[in-house]
Amino acid sequence: MSIEPGDDIGLEIHHGIDQFLRIESGKGLCQMGDAEDHLDFEQVVEGDDAILVPADTWHNVQNIGDTPLKIYSIYAGPDHVFGTIHHTHEDAKNDPNED
Repeated sequence: MSIEPGDDIGLEIHHGIDQFLRIESGKGLCQMGDAEDHLDFEQVVEGDDAILVPADTWHNVQNIGDTPLKIYSIYAGPDHVFGTIHHTHEDAKNDPNED
């Protein structure tokens, strides 16, 4: 996924599924917490960093850099329809198969 400066992946939670995110390039701010309005963990992330989001954890990653934030994710179980690729945040938001 490519996230433009100032944009984010969108605050989300995956019930019963861990998520691994790898930062390929760019600079982001990772936020996590146990409630949608309680993101008590914050960490700046950059190229070659990885994020592990435990199941049932609210999380977001915002691009705080000047260039696109390039990331990919792996889920501990299927969370998307087979073959799904979201090249941009806009693609993910407009996918009719997403919650």
